[in-house]
Amino acid sequence: MKATRIHTTVKRKRNMKISDHITYAEAIHSQTAKRKGIDNTPNPTQIEAMKVIAEKVFEPLRKWTGGPIKVNSFFRSPELNTAIGGSKTSQHCKGQAIDIDDVYGCKTNAEMYHWVKENLNFDQMIWEFGTDTQPNWVHISYVSEEDNRNRCLKAYKDDMGRTKYKVI
Repeated sequence: MKATRIHTTVKRKRNMKISDHITYAEAIHSQTAKRKGIDNTPNPTQIEAMKVIAEKVFEPLRKWTGGPIKVNSFFRSPELNTAIGGSKTSQHCKGQAIDIDDVYGCKTNAEMYHWVKENLNFDQMIWEFGTDTQPNWVHISYVSEEDNRNRCLKAYKDDMGRTKYKVI
C-alpha cells in the first residue's frame, strides 16, 4: 500500500504544471542527472520561483512567438550544477533561471533575446555564445519586480577556453 501511495505522489508531481506550457517534468529534466543518478528535485520555494519566471518571462514570450520554445535547462540542483560545470552562483539552483532555444522555427534566438530585452522585466539575460547575429541559446533569469537588474550579457570563450561575460 505504501509503495502505491509513493508512486501516485511522484506521478502526480511529474504531471504538475509549472505554467501553461511548462510541465514539472520538463522543468527538472536533465540527461546528466539521469546518467549520474543525481536527484534534481526542487523544494517548494524553488518551485514557486520557477512558477514566477514562467509566468513573468516564459509565457509572455511563448505567446509572442506563437508556438513552442525548447527549454534546454530550468531547475538544477547544486549537485547537478556542479556536475555540468555551472557557475557557483547559478540562479538555476534557485529556480530563477531558464535557458531557451529556438528549435521549432517560430522565432530565432536573436529575435527572442531582443523581444525580451524590449518588452519584459528580467534580472539577467545572456546571449550564449554563437555569433554576433545569433546566440546558440538564451539564458534568462528573474528575481522579482523590485530586484531585477535588466542586465544583458554576452558569453564568449577567451584565448584559454574559459567562459567570460561582457555587458552588451
